[in-house]
Amino acid sequence: MHTTTLPLLNDCLQLDAAQVNDFRKNGHTLVKNVLHPDEVPAFRNAINKAAYAYNTETRSLNERDTYGKAFLQIMNLWEADDDVRQFTLAKRFAKIAADLLGVEQVRIYHDQALYKEPGGGLTPWHQDQYYWPLSTNKTVTMWMPLINITEEMGMLTFASGSHQEGFVGNLAISDDSEAQIDKLVKDKNYPVVRPETMNAGDATWHYGWTLHNAPGNLSVVTREVITIIYYADGATVTEPKNEHQENDRNRWLDGIAPGEPAASRLNPLVL
Repeated sequence: MHTTTLPLLNDCLQLDAAQVNDFRKNGHTLVKNVLHPDEVPAFRNAINKAAYAYNTETRSLNERDTYGKAFLQIMNLWEADDDVRQFTLAKRFAKIAADLLGVEQVRIYHDQALYKEPGGGLTPWHQDQYYWPLSTNKTVTMWMPLINITEEMGMLTFASGSHQEGFVGNLAISDDSEAQIDKLVKDKNYPVVRPETMNAGDATWHYGWTLHNAPGNLSVVTREVITIIYYADGATVTEPKNEHQENDRNRWLDGIAPGEPAASRLNPLVL
């Protein structure tokens, strides 16, 4: 059922030039109060309801591999739930994405709930764009906690400046990506940074090529996070370079052929 009392989120936040420049230099930035405190409870409730309704992970933590221990991952909730749709397609978020990327219009790649359970393991070092068969580097992920979080709960962690590397290897999220990228980060002497705390409704933003990971959740509370991936309008679908990109081409780009505009029914213009 659609909840008519949800805030519309069609207004825009104005980022200052320093923050935009910081994002482009470091490959990530933190924007405070993307959702206002009085807007958080209704959306948290809606996203939680949908995430747990569509979660398919039933194994205990000790039955899962490193990827499975990292988080409960429930993707493209906006397709299935009208309330989450209002959140994911919000112009407020899309305008921030466009301003950071320096483009006029952006499309949705997909949303995903990333819930790190108490005792959940680390999220290994990785690059999001390893998974995406897109022709543009103008891609950005919004990562928003729905509760106040601290470092010990699995705070997203970035290697500053690492987006300049572009593709660093055929590395899916795994023990292997953790080991190889950790060595690269140390060899390149990238500063490894993360916020000490984030309030519900704050959001970090990072380029698709920015190297990032997250520690395990040492708290007794589930780290509730929702993410949305945006890319610049005008991108085309590229020939998949790995099985994950082929899966993504079929699922998140609705099977569009390589060379065609990345503009399926699943990738609406949101600005």
